[in-house]
Amino acid sequence: MTQVDQDVLLRQLKSDYREILIDYFTTDKTLKKKIDKFINVVFCANIPVPQIIEIHMDLIEEFSKQLKLEGRSDETLLDYRLTLIDVLAHLCEVYRCSISKQS
Repeated sequence: MTQVDQDVLLRQLKSDYREILIDYFTTDKTLKKKIDKFINVVFCANIPVPQIIEIHMDLIEEFSKQLKLEGRSDETLLDYRLTLIDVLAHLCEVYRCSISKQS
């Protein structure tokens, strides 16, 4: 994959993850599909876990700055650690299933 392709992919992943974060504590019925799609792309593109964590942290920092500009507390953003845990758990499950099929 070229550097340009990687940059495009990472921008798309960040955008997809932003949607997941925004919808995580709502009643959006498509959230599971969004997470599954995100995980499939991450898995197929062999994106390392630290890069997913970096995407999460970058977005949380952006949200925090926005909340502070609005004069609101960013304390609720701590709850979004659950989103990261959920996404990483899904990714682990995909890896586990992949290894099981190879055995």
